[in-house]
Amino acid sequence: MKKPLIGITMHADRDPIRAELDTLVEGIVTGLERAGGLPVLIPHGLSDETARAVFERLDGILFTGGGDVEPALYHAAREAETAGVDADRDRVEMALARWAADEGTPFFGICRGSQVVNVALGGTLYQEVSRAPNAMKHTYGGSDYPDSYLAHPVQVAEDSHLARLLGKPVLSVNSMHHQMVARPSPRVRPTALSPDGHVEAIEVADHPFGVAVQWHPEALLHIPEMQALFDGLVDACRR
Repeated sequence: MKKPLIGITMHADRDPIRAELDTLVEGIVTGLERAGGLPVLIPHGLSDETARAVFERLDGILFTGGGDVEPALYHAAREAETAGVDADRDRVEMALARWAADEGTPFFGICRGSQVVNVALGGTLYQEVSRAPNAMKHTYGGSDYPDSYLAHPVQVAEDSHLARLLGKPVLSVNSMHHQMVARPSPRVRPTALSPDGHVEAIEVADHPFGVAVQWHPEALLHIPEMQALFDGLVDACRR
């Protein structure tokens, strides 16, 4: 059976946290290879025409983590904590997310990737999780916590892609984000919640595999359920 070609969105070389993002992309490549996919990196800053041509060659897309989404894209003013905004990256990833959602191309979003999908389809974000109602601590990173640190559990919704992939209703996850979904897009369903009731995963309704999570499974590949997320994407691309 031909291995599906999975595009991985990339950050710019100038990104201030490039070294950490490079490490996470290495984990993504490993997860996709183990699942039987062919990972290919989508260069930063493609023209719209080239991005569309690349999209048409792919069997699936993985939206990676990184800097914050431009708040103007969800009709908000930029707040002090918002950082790492990259207009070229936003432009390309928003287009890819809309095409994938509209045309049924399987995709998986991670951290920023979940935020991109939600904004591309008409949702909004909290620019700083500490200002979200009743929010617990979500930002565990830097030298104090390894990327594999399991910060809190998530409750997984029944009858979701996540539930079928994970095979359990509660899962412990890492947590390295300072922004998150505020108002979900009308096209997505929240399918995992943190203990404070905030969105940890979304899925596009009536889509073969349109899944995005707020945590970083690529840093937790030693846990079978995390590898199962990459397996699910590749299996959907084969179908």
